[in-house]
Amino acid sequence: MAPGIFHKLFGFGRQSEDEDAVPGQKISRRSTGFGEFIRAISREEGLKILDLGSTSPANITFMTGLGHRFRQEDLLRLAGDKSLLIPNGEGGSVIDEERFLRENLCFSREEFDAVMFWDLADFLAEPLVKPVIERIQVAMKPGGIMLAFFHTKDAGPDAPFYRYNIMSKDTLELQPVRGFRLQRVFNNRHVENLFREYASKKFFLGRDNIREVLVIR
Repeated sequence: MAPGIFHKLFGFGRQSEDEDAVPGQKISRRSTGFGEFIRAISREEGLKILDLGSTSPANITFMTGLGHRFRQEDLLRLAGDKSLLIPNGEGGSVIDEERFLRENLCFSREEFDAVMFWDLADFLAEPLVKPVIERIQVAMKPGGIMLAFFHTKDAGPDAPFYRYNIMSKDTLELQPVRGFRLQRVFNNRHVENLFREYASKKFFLGRDNIREVLVIR
């Protein structure tokens, strides 16, 4: 496959994956939730996996190595498009939710077996959080699994945003990325409400102010 085609298919054409990365600050993190996610998708090959985090060649390599089909959509980059901002009538601006959903995340119904949502809900603009979760639900197959992370109340407003690179079946490499600020912290009740239309939820509390959640469609 020609390099240009590869980049277009996997989302590298917009910019280099290292353009906004903070150099020399990668962190290795064991993840119980991710380990269970991998076990769930390792029972068969040929699943379709959606990664909504920052573009990661490591994730492409890992998932295709398991025999799965892989799709990458850099959700926060898409939501950060300044052309999506419209006046809010109070001298400020707000994201055009309808246009965003019309132009992005245009998936087929029941297209994906598994979704890696990471901690995007904590950084996503408020008007998009619920509509995006609902869009993903429609795109997931019944019984499909989603992995999501949420900051706990002990996380400060300057908590860094990370690119999650898969290193092994239970280990992630966290690479800080500039340009995104923590917007909110969900408590357990908020998370339950966010996924109330999903079949089940399982929580894991990490040691670094992160709550890991596995959600079943």
